[in-house]
Amino acid sequence: MARDHPLAGRIWDAPRGRWIDETTLVAGLTGARFVLLGEKHDNRDHHVLEARVVSRLARAVLPRRPAVAFEMLEVDSQAAVDAAVAASPTDPDAIARAVEWHHGGWPEFATYRPVFQAALDLRLRVVAANLPAPKARALVREGLGSLPEGEAARLGLDRPLPDAVRAAMARELNDAHCGMLPEHMLDGMVLAQRARDATMADMLASQTGGAILVAGAGHVRKDRGIPSLLDGGAAALAFEEVAPDRTDPRDYAARWDSALPFDYVWFTPVATSDDPCAGMEAAANEGGFTPP
Repeated sequence: MARDHPLAGRIWDAPRGRWIDETTLVAGLTGARFVLLGEKHDNRDHHVLEARVVSRLARAVLPRRPAVAFEMLEVDSQAAVDAAVAASPTDPDAIARAVEWHHGGWPEFATYRPVFQAALDLRLRVVAANLPAPKARALVREGLGSLPEGEAARLGLDRPLPDAVRAAMARELNDAHCGMLPEHMLDGMVLAQRARDATMADMLASQTGGAILVAGAGHVRKDRGIPSLLDGGAAALAFEEVAPDRTDPRDYAARWDSALPFDYVWFTPVATSDDPCAGMEAAANEGGFTPP
């Protein structure tokens, strides 16, 4: 959808307020120890572009070999990922089978295959980066008491958020769930989001050669996402779907609290015209939608 939109396919350098080409983008990313790619999970174009960035960037920074980390893989699956790669070094589907991708709630693996293939083709380590889902659910329901002793402090979760940040995160999460989250769950959802960000930041920081992260765009925003938890050296590239009535890159700032919180924004066509909220509402009416 909207492939003829004037912004589709263009790259915006947000801090400098200028358009750049792909070569300039890659050059701008090479100095970063961590490169965070923010996607809309169901947009195939985003995954194709991520694969291009992984391939070009990894070649540009040789002999340094950055890992490629994924929000879609939970940290407790790392042994299974490593075993799959050892047995089938060039086959991304082996990873999907090893982690039982079809049970993870993500879009079909075929849409992500190009990104995994790019990593395997260059023999880059594939890193499982995300907080395990059972831990996230426990945080929503039970709070910090669900974590092992010392883990909240290690991840920085014992430090309270400023009220404005907490409110913005709650609003963003509720919007992502089509306004269907019960009020009493919002604090827990914010805590789980913080824990996901902290876990992914922790995994990136442990990669001696640096890392490229594939995650949802909300996780890679520089003002309060994963980059804010890293000790500098992080660059964020978001893939942003175009809107018919927005033809200036600055028009997209409102979605992100009045400023684009990324170093670069790559505008893309829209994945689908379907209304995701309609599906959630139908499931709720049938008793099938349960907030995480």
